[in-house]
Amino acid sequence: MALLQTLRDDYARFPANQTYSIYAQDVFFKDPLNQFRGVDRYKKMIGFIERWFIDTRFELHSIEESGDEIRTRWTLSWNVALPWNPRISINGSSELRTNEDQLIVSHIDYWDCSRFDVLKQVFLAH
Repeated sequence: MALLQTLRDDYARFPANQTYSIYAQDVFFKDPLNQFRGVDRYKKMIGFIERWFIDTRFELHSIEESGDEIRTRWTLSWNVALPWNPRISINGSSELRTNEDQLIVSHIDYWDCSRFDVLKQVFLAH
């Protein structure tokens, strides 16, 4: 239960001040743009988001735990640093798996849209 609260708190302040201690050192991460192992690479990816995304919001819609699996539903949105300041929004879900020490060993994100649909938001913004 403490892990779920930590995740809720991390989503609420994303991407700032994330709790990396809840991840195994060799955590596997995958989303439609990235795939890698290691908490250090995960930190770098979050650092990139924190530096280059503007007004980032990560709205957690649901979080459920069953055995060693945690499932979340969410919406991630941010503004792109372009003259017309487009707002990007991605609805998606995450599947997290934990080990016996309650550390996250796998974090896989799924988007409800394609990468092309995300790119279109940059150019079709009003």
